[in-house]
Amino acid sequence: MYSTELGQLAGQPFAKGHATGNDFVLIADPNAEIDLSAQQVAALCHRRFGIGGDGMIRAVPTSKMPGYEQLADQNPDAYWFMDYRNSDGSIAEMCGNGVRAFAHFLIAEGLIELLVGQSFYIGSRAGIKMITRIADGYAVNLGPWGLIFEDKAEADSIDSLVKPRGWDQALPALSITMGNPHTVVALPDGGMLDALDLFEEPEVAPKPEHGTNVEFVVPNEPLIEEDGVAQIKMRVHERGVGETLSCGTGACAAAAAVRYWARGTALINQWAVTVPGGVVGVEFRANEAGGEDTILSGPAELVARGVIGAK
Repeated sequence: MYSTELGQLAGQPFAKGHATGNDFVLIADPNAEIDLSAQQVAALCHRRFGIGGDGMIRAVPTSKMPGYEQLADQNPDAYWFMDYRNSDGSIAEMCGNGVRAFAHFLIAEGLIELLVGQSFYIGSRAGIKMITRIADGYAVNLGPWGLIFEDKAEADSIDSLVKPRGWDQALPALSITMGNPHTVVALPDGGMLDALDLFEEPEVAPKPEHGTNVEFVVPNEPLIEEDGVAQIKMRVHERGVGETLSCGTGACAAAAAVRYWARGTALINQWAVTVPGGVVGVEFRANEAGGEDTILSGPAELVARGVIGAK
């Protein structure tokens, strides 16, 4: 199966990249000539029969992405579109680590020029996103976060129950949207976090309409260090992928949830989120609309290049 699907892509150049261990197969398609099926994406991302990755990213002009022509017309600066797919071939709205890897790939391919301190825009299924190159990576404005089940969350700060594999008791959780869905669970200590079995998708009830990523988070003690940055640790089961070493939008959702739970004590805007693949930064910043944007920052790198071979 996998050899057949990959054979259909013979001769296609690719790069392999990651952002804090969240890894991707990246393909440039400047003429929008590649129509990838879910089966082909799953074959590319398979860790035994394919290249291997948590997801696949295709760089295509926004104006040539079916269904997003109007987005291109309204946002001419967002020339490139991040066509992101999960490793099982399913479509995802957004991937925060993927955006950083995507930016790094565009620069490495010579498709854009971006100096430290400069910014550019991309199109995505979650709308237009601004990326800024920083000294040690990239900062991505993911826009506002929100509560998926707002009425219930406002009442008791939880809106769902999550039961990990092997647990008899479900845990209270809060569902956050970052343009894609997340369900965040707070745990009391790092030992419980380390012992979680996230091989299978945790049970979530109620589950957001299009499924959800599930984040388990442990706040640091004390939560805020001397530099004023709040510290949390997180593991994640990604929708359509499984457990990953990092999830950028998940880190933002985890910080947003802990911040929401702690809103009666202090409004914390700077966060450091430790994931198995490293550390990412999350900042909540007021915007011109009177709300606040969520800024994700961290490194990204390419680790390999190749050409898909014939069967």
